[in-house]
Amino acid sequence: MSSPRPAALPAGASAPAIAAIATPPGRGGVGIVRVSGNDLAALIEGIAGRALPPRVATRITFRDAQGAPIDAGLALWFPRPHSYTGESVVEWHGHGGPAVMRLLLARCIELGARLAEPGEFTKRAFLNGKLDLAQAESVADVIEASTSAAVRAAARSLVGEFSAEVHALRDALIELRMYTEATLDFPEEDVEFLREGDVIARVAAIRERLAAILARSRRGAILRDGLAVVLVGAPNVGKSSLLNRLVGDEAAIVTPIPGTTRDTIERPIELAGIPLTIIDTAGLRETRDTVEALGIARTRAAIGRADLALVLTDAREAPADTMLVAELPPSLPRIAVRNKCDLAGTGAHTARGDDGAAQIWVSALTGEGIAVLEAEMLRIAGAEHATEDVFLARTRQVNALAQAAAHLATAGEHAAATSAAIELFAEELRAAQQALSAVTGEFSADDLLGEIFSRFCIGK
Repeated sequence: MSSPRPAALPAGASAPAIAAIATPPGRGGVGIVRVSGNDLAALIEGIAGRALPPRVATRITFRDAQGAPIDAGLALWFPRPHSYTGESVVEWHGHGGPAVMRLLLARCIELGARLAEPGEFTKRAFLNGKLDLAQAESVADVIEASTSAAVRAAARSLVGEFSAEVHALRDALIELRMYTEATLDFPEEDVEFLREGDVIARVAAIRERLAAILARSRRGAILRDGLAVVLVGAPNVGKSSLLNRLVGDEAAIVTPIPGTTRDTIERPIELAGIPLTIIDTAGLRETRDTVEALGIARTRAAIGRADLALVLTDAREAPADTMLVAELPPSLPRIAVRNKCDLAGTGAHTARGDDGAAQIWVSALTGEGIAVLEAEMLRIAGAEHATEDVFLARTRQVNALAQAAAHLATAGEHAAATSAAIELFAEELRAAQQALSAVTGEFSADDLLGEIFSRFCIGK
C-alpha cells in the first residue's frame, strides 16, 4: 500500500556521467574532483592511463589529452552499485589550487562527463535507493550546520534514525489499513469490526508515537533555523549595551545620547547549542528626524520577522511599555527586561505575573541577571531541551508530520462515532500514510525533488 517513490533509470539505461569539484572554492592542501556514471572505464583510462583497483587509494599522475601531466595525486574508484550514488564513482584527489582543479574538471568534461547540477550526486543516490529523502536532505544539513548540536542532530537523520521512526509509524498504519479495508467487505458489521480490532486504541497509540516524533522534529527545526531575537524599547534604555553583553563584543556603539542607534544591527551567537541572531534596533519614539524615522521603520520590519522579543525598559523608572507592546504581534513571544538594575539599586531578580510572563531585572553593564535572561530566552522559545535527542527536521518534514497527525485525529473521530463511517476512516488513514511517505520520499513529486536538491552545493 505504500506510495511509489520516484523511479531510477530503467534497467540497462545509461545516465550521462556527471563531474564537479567537490571541495570548497579557494586554495587548500587537497582538492577533489568527483565523477559519477554507469560506465567510467574510458574516462579513467584517459586521465590515469590505466585501470584502477576498486576501493583502493592509488597514486597516479593525472594527464591531459596529449599525455602531459596536470597534477599528481590519489585516485579512488568505487564500482557500481557499491558507491555513494549507486553508480560507478571515481574521485581525483589532487592539490587544492583553483587552476589545477579547473584543469582536472575540464579533462573530465572532455572525456564525456557533464557538469553536475547542485545536489545531483545526492539526488542520484536517492533515485538509486542508496538514501531515502530524509537522509538525503540531512546531507546538506550536516554541511550547513552552524553548531555542534546541529551537527549531531543532522547526523542522527543521516544514519537513518529519523527514517526508522517514520517507517515504523508507516508500517503500523499499513497494518491498520489492511484490517480496515478488509472490513469494507462487510459494511453491515462496520462498528463491530472496529470494536473487535481495538481500532480506537490502535489509532491513539499511533497518534501518541507521532506526537513524540513531531515534538522532536520541531525542536530540531529550531536547531536548524535558529531564532531571531529582537531588542525593542525606547531610546537610551540599554538595547545596544545588552546586545554587546549577549554577543560578548563591542558590536554596537553605546552613548548616553538618545537615538544613537539609527539602523538595525544583527549578530549571531550560540546559546546552549542553539543558533540565535540578536537584533539591536532603533528606539521606538515619535521623531521628526528623517534618518531616525527610517531606523524606526527598520525596527518594525525586524519585529515582523522575529521569533522572540526582549522588551527593554529602565529599571529606575516605572514601566511605560504600553506603546512598545502595541508594536508587537500578539503571537510573538516576549520577555520584559528591566535593565540598569545596578543603578536602580534593586539587584538582579525575576518576577512573574498571573499569566506566567516574566519580568527580569538585569544590568547589561555589569552582567547581573544575564544568565537568568538567557535561560528564560530558551524556555519561552521552547528550545531549552532542543539539543537532546532531536532530529534536524526541515519545515517540509515538520509540515508533513503535522498533516499526518491531523488526518489521524480525524480518523480517531470517525472511529469513535456512534455510527462509524468506515469509508471515511479508511480514507483518513490513507491520507496519513501518504503524508508520512512524503517525509522519506516514497511519495514525492518531481518538482519537489528539483527544489530540494537545487539548494545543495555543487559536488554533493
